[in-house]
Amino acid sequence: MNDAARPATHWILTLSCPDQPGIVHAVAGMLAEHGGNITESQQFGDPASGLFFMRVQAESVASREELTAAMDQVAGRFGMTWTLDVVGRRIPTLIMVSKAAHCLVDLLYRERSQRMPIDVVGVVGNHRDLEDIATFYGKPFHHVPVTPDTKADAEATLRGLVADTGAELVVLARYMQILSDELCRDLSGQVINIHHSFLPSFKGAGPYRQAHDRGVKIIGATSHYVTGDLDEGPIIEQDVERVDHSRTVEDLVGIGEDVERRTLARAVRWHAERRVLLDGRRTVVFR
Repeated sequence: MNDAARPATHWILTLSCPDQPGIVHAVAGMLAEHGGNITESQQFGDPASGLFFMRVQAESVASREELTAAMDQVAGRFGMTWTLDVVGRRIPTLIMVSKAAHCLVDLLYRERSQRMPIDVVGVVGNHRDLEDIATFYGKPFHHVPVTPDTKADAEATLRGLVADTGAELVVLARYMQILSDELCRDLSGQVINIHHSFLPSFKGAGPYRQAHDRGVKIIGATSHYVTGDLDEGPIIEQDVERVDHSRTVEDLVGIGEDVERRTLARAVRWHAERRVLLDGRRTVVFR
């Protein structure tokens, strides 16, 4: 098919490399040479790490093979790490849960009704409490119980599910189990978690009751990539709500769950739209 007859594709190009002159010119020039019309462009140079980050959306009749070959040449000149994807492609996603339903329901609702660019290929639960929700949304539910004695087998099952479903993203939607260091390394940059932002202040059981006893004035949540360092992975999004002395423990739980679901949803959306680039222990988020 010649270029005139080939339909245009809307592409997302993301890249990072050592900061230096000529990067934007080289990328824009490459796209222009391949009939690219840039529809969105964002870039950031991090003076701390010395790295440059860029996200570009462009419409082009060029094929993936043509753009990849051209981008390889540009990347070679600048030492780039880069990805090329199609705008709006739904990312195959596994959601892992325990007993709390609010984040799971929110993500499944957004996928169905708000065009969240994910394709939930399965729900994994270490309990069966949320199986009916997965069934309601037409999603396969996989019960994978975890005990200290079965943890290795459970993670082997998870690896098999990731491979069998082609999942490119795993979301821990209030999944109350800790992944092993090895699994975190193998799925680096592909696992997103949500937790309340009380840490490290109120650890262990009943954090909202502990927070209530201390009279906190802010309820928050953090969504981050999972690493072997518990709850210390690169942060994608955070949000807060102010509270006062009149709030009960039950009020705090409800407010906290609302903050958690919307914070996780934004993180998942931005990841799926290729808006999050890793910068060491930090992230660059092109909103």
